[in-house]
Amino acid sequence: MRNRFDAQLEQLHQKLIEMGNLCEQVISMTYKVLVDEDYEAARELIEKDSRIDLKERDIEGLCLKLLLQQQPVASDLRKVSAALKMITDMERIGDQAADIAEIILTSNIKAPGLDIPIGRMAEATVRMVTDSVNAYVWQDLDTAQKVIEYDDVVDNLFLEVKDLLIRQMDSDPEIHEHVMDILLIAKYYERIGDHATNISEWVEFSITGKHRGDENL
Repeated sequence: MRNRFDAQLEQLHQKLIEMGNLCEQVISMTYKVLVDEDYEAARELIEKDSRIDLKERDIEGLCLKLLLQQQPVASDLRKVSAALKMITDMERIGDQAADIAEIILTSNIKAPGLDIPIGRMAEATVRMVTDSVNAYVWQDLDTAQKVIEYDDVVDNLFLEVKDLLIRQMDSDPEIHEHVMDILLIAKYYERIGDHATNISEWVEFSITGKHRGDENL
């Protein structure tokens, strides 16, 4: 019985890694689409979001099977419950990457100047997603907590983007029509960072049995 549960748990880990890889891909693609103005890649990104949705349903089905057939308790139950919570945030990451692609497709937005750290936001959020999923698979509390702390970096980059856009509006009239679009893209990256933080908080719960959200109850 235990061997079967361990095998299914390993299958769950593999599916989460696959879903995490898809999330990393779509985040990375958003910046490439923006810089290269590659509308075909934008459409491919939106298609990948559909694959993330399918992966969410697949993992949800596996988790429910584990809960019903294996009836896990204690740390095993927390691992399965945390996975169910994590995939909701991962699905939202895919949605927000697709939203960025939609903005680029519909607004004919031009790539921002190199002094606007949109690319750094994309890189930071990819790192957060990668580390949060790995932290779950490895049950690595230290990595999960570092992801949570790193969210401040993404928040600060968003504020930097906002301040730079305000200043550039004064010096570059051509950027005016794209300011709100660029700001919205930066906001989506910030939200992706928030979802990666949520994932790590559920990793924390799976290891410790305590969830940060419960502290405010």
